[in-house]
Amino acid sequence: MSNGSYRRENNLAQSVVLFVIFFGLFIGGIFAMSYWSLESFAHAFVPGGIAFGLVFLALVIPMTWIGRSDSAGE
Repeated sequence: MSNGSYRRENNLAQSVVLFVIFFGLFIGGIFAMSYWSLESFAHAFVPGGIAFGLVFLALVIPMTWIGRSDSAGE
């Protein structure tokens, strides 16, 4: 029963830019994990914290603040 007037949240260019930004954060987090070492506390905590922080930002921001809200379309 669609009337054919589908309204998008954002345009293609904005979607591509957001994808590139958050995919870059995710890849940066994975790259930071390559420096993770258990030899000392500083070598374990700093790259691990950066990695988890980047991956957290890459996943949580798009799913919560940028994602489609429940009230969209009302």
